[in-house]
Amino acid sequence: MIRVNLLPQKRDGKRTGASLGLSASDASQAWLLIVLGVLVLEIVGLILFHKSRQDELDRITRKNQQIQSNITDIQRQIANHGDIKNQLKELRDREDAIGKLQSARTGPTSTMIELSRVLTPGRGPTTDRDKLEQLKRDDPQAVPNPNWDARRLWLSAYAEQDRTVKLSGLARDGEDVSEFLRRLALSDFFYEVKLLPASKVNDERTHLELVKFELSAKVRY
Repeated sequence: MIRVNLLPQKRDGKRTGASLGLSASDASQAWLLIVLGVLVLEIVGLILFHKSRQDELDRITRKNQQIQSNITDIQRQIANHGDIKNQLKELRDREDAIGKLQSARTGPTSTMIELSRVLTPGRGPTTDRDKLEQLKRDDPQAVPNPNWDARRLWLSAYAEQDRTVKLSGLARDGEDVSEFLRRLALSDFFYEVKLLPASKVNDERTHLELVKFELSAKVRY
């Protein structure tokens, strides 16, 4: 009977290692070197990745420090913002008070000059020329009569309080009073002109029948 041994023989392994030119210890060392190489590469990769993350963190930290420094500078600059704001308010209040005093000193004078213009023959109220031309087209009855004789009306009293004036006087007739009202309403110095109840009186000196009138208006200056 013929027997066949199919199990590998030890000397066959030896032949294989010998055929590759490596001993068992050499092969183990080679695999160990490969494993160590892979580990070194992984460690180097991790170091490089950590360094890149650290560089990014350092960059962000420097940027945050710069922003914080800017915030600190701004906070230092506006630390006394409240005091500056109060000082500016005081200055504005002073300017307003000075402006009001200046207006109170010069305003009534300007108003009286305007009344003189209104009551001067051949003259009229201070108004915008374009406004006057537009009024001529829209309502000719509201335009002052250039031929009006201002000597037909005269003022007897003038009082002003809180930029509201009250005027009283005498006129030859109602049309003279209406002409005076038209001129005041058109003036840049007067607005909200209102005629108060009027009455007829007899002049003791001339014995003429006159119209006694009163009106109120607000002034701007």
